[in-house]
Amino acid sequence: MVAVVDSNNLSIPNLNTNGNESRVGYKRSVPRSNSGYVSSIMGECCISCTTFNILAPIYKRLDHQNQSLRESDVRDSWFNRNQTILDWLICERSSVICLQEFWVGNEELVLMYQERLGNAGYNTFSLARTNNRGDGLLTALHRDYFNVLNYRELLFNDFGDRVAQLVHVESVVPFFQNQGGGQQEILIVNTHLLFPHDSSLSVVRLHQVYKILQYLELYQTENKLNHIPIILCGDWNGSKRGHVYKFLRSQGFVSSYDVAHQYTDGDADAHKWVSHRNHRGNICGVDFIWLRNPNQSRKPLQASWAEAVFSIIKCQLQKASLAENDAFAFFKADNNGDVITHSAFCEALRQVNLAGLPYGLSFQETDDLWAQADVDGNGVVNYEEFKVHAYFLSKLLIISFVCQWCLESMLKLLALQQRMWNLSCSAQIENNCNDNMEDSKDCSEKEILGFAVKDAFLFPSEVEKGKWPENYSLSDHAPLSVVFSPVRMQSSS
Repeated sequence: MVAVVDSNNLSIPNLNTNGNESRVGYKRSVPRSNSGYVSSIMGECCISCTTFNILAPIYKRLDHQNQSLRESDVRDSWFNRNQTILDWLICERSSVICLQEFWVGNEELVLMYQERLGNAGYNTFSLARTNNRGDGLLTALHRDYFNVLNYRELLFNDFGDRVAQLVHVESVVPFFQNQGGGQQEILIVNTHLLFPHDSSLSVVRLHQVYKILQYLELYQTENKLNHIPIILCGDWNGSKRGHVYKFLRSQGFVSSYDVAHQYTDGDADAHKWVSHRNHRGNICGVDFIWLRNPNQSRKPLQASWAEAVFSIIKCQLQKASLAENDAFAFFKADNNGDVITHSAFCEALRQVNLAGLPYGLSFQETDDLWAQADVDGNGVVNYEEFKVHAYFLSKLLIISFVCQWCLESMLKLLALQQRMWNLSCSAQIENNCNDNMEDSKDCSEKEILGFAVKDAFLFPSEVEKGKWPENYSLSDHAPLSVVFSPVRMQSSS
């Protein structure tokens, strides 16, 4: 059988402010048999997933007066805390465990997790962040519930040194044993996005998600996985009001916790729950388990991505404004004519750190940009061409944030986007989406398997009410667990 949640009244380990273990009761709505597996009517099996940023000891501050003192310097502290985290995880017995800020740089801690989770029946996969940051990800899958078909690692190679794990799994037994169904395949992603130290990093985080979704599309195409549910887990370092949340919603993903508690995407439900108290003392909901069923309609990825970038651009433009002719003058530089030359274009990209940097545009990419901007191919871009290609030039902004260019130059590039505020762009995207939907109407439909969100909870319970308990010291994040039940659904073939 596949499934794992706890019983009606389970005692869960917690740490109080003194570092001593206490136990707190937490009532769940999903029943469990004596063997620990989920039971339900109609003979269905359920699976569960837990995501948890466990706060790497190298980042945990022990003394606010002495910021250099970290938990990694005190073995007893990090050892006992992580043993308690493992107690909680093993007691929870989720089918899938996704951890962030896993201290991959400490061999003793890595072996602790591998041995204890291995003895509890899990296969584990760990991945370090690039450039020896010290922490990374750990994904664990219970052998009784899933066979691992494939495991991939995605390195963003950006200045945040972030990474992601992709695991392609298959259920050990069919979900619908009495109805002749086969084993269910699922794609599971674990990631930890960049912390938004300032608003300019929003597009970097958006780009990290874009890379994940691009890779998922490529993997599905290569392996002919047209009808397979996808679960995204992790610390997304952004709330329900952020650009990443809206981008994922436009791509057909739903926040499992919000679905379980019937919360909407509106502002009224934006702060009903929290899952993190950051180093600034702010509390917010940033940990999500996203679900996308194979029958979920969504916009084309590139169009959805463009809309998300335009949203970020608009937010930036609300802070400062430049006229179109000022932006044109910036690209034109000192050229006496009323046109932008190829050399001036390349120099402008270098000035804003879009070119000439390790993560900047290559010579070929710069030439490709120029070829699209120079519509008539006469070797220069006039003011009318400049306005027409504001949509194209907006893509420069995406990379420019990654390259950390200066604010003054950034605002000049942002001015290129003022024309993007008209309805023509959004109308074109909407028309493309509608055309795709029209084309699919004639397709035949077939029955496939997906998931319904059966239950979801955060621990400790106070965070579900938007409060952060002072006696909670397991981490600066609350673990999120979700129970999914399989469902049959129709999807276009």
